[in-house]
Amino acid sequence: LKGPVLTIRKFNKKLESIDDLLRRGSLTVDMARFLEVAVEAKLNIIISGGTGTGKTTLLNILSGFLGEDERIITIEDAAELKLHQKHVISLETRLTNYEGEGEVTIRDLVRNSLRMRPDRIIVGEVRGKEAFDMMQAMNTGHEGSLTTLHANNPIDAINRLETMILMNEMEIPVSAVRGYIENAIDIVIQIDRLSDGKRKITSISEVAGMEDGNILLKDIFTFKQTGVSGDGNAVGEFRMYKRKPLVYDKIVRKGLELKDMFN
Repeated sequence: LKGPVLTIRKFNKKLESIDDLLRRGSLTVDMARFLEVAVEAKLNIIISGGTGTGKTTLLNILSGFLGEDERIITIEDAAELKLHQKHVISLETRLTNYEGEGEVTIRDLVRNSLRMRPDRIIVGEVRGKEAFDMMQAMNTGHEGSLTTLHANNPIDAINRLETMILMNEMEIPVSAVRGYIENAIDIVIQIDRLSDGKRKITSISEVAGMEDGNILLKDIFTFKQTGVSGDGNAVGEFRMYKRKPLVYDKIVRKGLELKDMFN
């Protein structure tokens, strides 16, 4: 009302590798190693979090684990990812012109990317009907896909994904949608901004099948805040669950190891 407003999304150039996150205490060494192997093993990964929690930054860092010989397609509303591999195709949406024509949506780009023989599909953020096309891609041999979405916890992330798929107004039973998601998604990473403003990966969970008709999530790593120190910093601890996750078998089949992490 009082004049034009300009919003600038400025990314921290000091956060370009997983080592930068380790130095800031955003995760542990075991979590970093697990995420590296999960990306290399072509697990399908969703990064979940609220606005300004660092989802795009984490997505960019995880993309650094992709192979130099892979054909990577990135799909975004506004091009923000900076991949350093040699074979990257960057696709960006387009708004309608003054005549109301020429719009190119995330969904259009996801569908067209499947014709480009991708080794990896990275969607900057899933927020609508394109979720269905992405789930289809993940279920038809396009392994190793990465994306982000807005959600406050991993369960909310799965529920949002389910809602977005149902937005397509197709006659698909909810049970079938949940089966789609269960077969497509391997890992959900939750990233949060704590009370002191610092960002931490608060959980890494796996999709571990169905229970009573609902998708079952099991934590592999978690961070629990226990309080606030005298100087205002959030206090808490990371925890690793020693049980062997189901995705471990997929990792081993790719010839990768986790140095007896879950033994």
